[in-house]
Amino acid sequence: MESIIRSPAVAGRFYPGTDDSLRIAIQELSSEAPAKRKKVLAAVSPHAGYMYSGGVAAETLGSIVIPETVIILGPNHTGQGAPVSLSTAIWDMPMGRVPVDQDFVEDLLAETSYIEIDELAHRYEHSLEVQIPFLQMGQPRLSIVPIVISHISYPVLDEIGLALAEVIKRSGKEILIVASSDMTHYEPREAADKKDHYVLKKLADMDPDILYRSVTGHRISMCGIMPVTVALIAALELGATKTEVIRYTDSGEMTGDTDQVVGYAGVLIS
Repeated sequence: MESIIRSPAVAGRFYPGTDDSLRIAIQELSSEAPAKRKKVLAAVSPHAGYMYSGGVAAETLGSIVIPETVIILGPNHTGQGAPVSLSTAIWDMPMGRVPVDQDFVEDLLAETSYIEIDELAHRYEHSLEVQIPFLQMGQPRLSIVPIVISHISYPVLDEIGLALAEVIKRSGKEILIVASSDMTHYEPREAADKKDHYVLKKLADMDPDILYRSVTGHRISMCGIMPVTVALIAALELGATKTEVIRYTDSGEMTGDTDQVVGYAGVLIS
């Protein structure tokens, strides 16, 4: 596979664009993270600009052990590329370049035909990129498996989740899954809070089919329902038994505007 370079799409906008300033920002955002990290199978982390959701992401990802390989699943906001698009590029980030785990990728592509190599889907997509600095802070030898997912049917999500779990099992390595998602978009705080805690309760019930149908059926504007569903399917196959909400907040906490908020949640699946 060719090693092309993916340049940052949102460095200097969603997060600081230089190594030193980014490290300082993450250290400041991580003040609420526990001193001792714990092992989990998967995590849900938000992907807005760090001034809005960085505290939730830092607290969530800063509370867990980051292994050398992390599968990052995110929504496809741009609509470009294949329905399930995998990047095999080297990700050029302010804190250093991050390679893709090529062995895992080759095994995964042999396991399911639904995942395609497609760099176009990743070129301007921010949902995976904003997670990487938090992962780098916890794991200097980080390699990733970056996948963005468009709106697709539950049976396809199920196959992808089971394929990920199977390849993780075969790898013999500790591998973390991070699902990148914001919650309800641009609704009054009271409505967003009600919808988001309904979704978090469905996630805690650990039935991915019901979770998927609850969000899509009620038209809840949680952008990462596809990656979160896949992460839950894979985690269950790997033996997950519980979820833990690390923190929930919304954009109004920063802006003061509670009429049109975006919700942010950090959740661990173990």
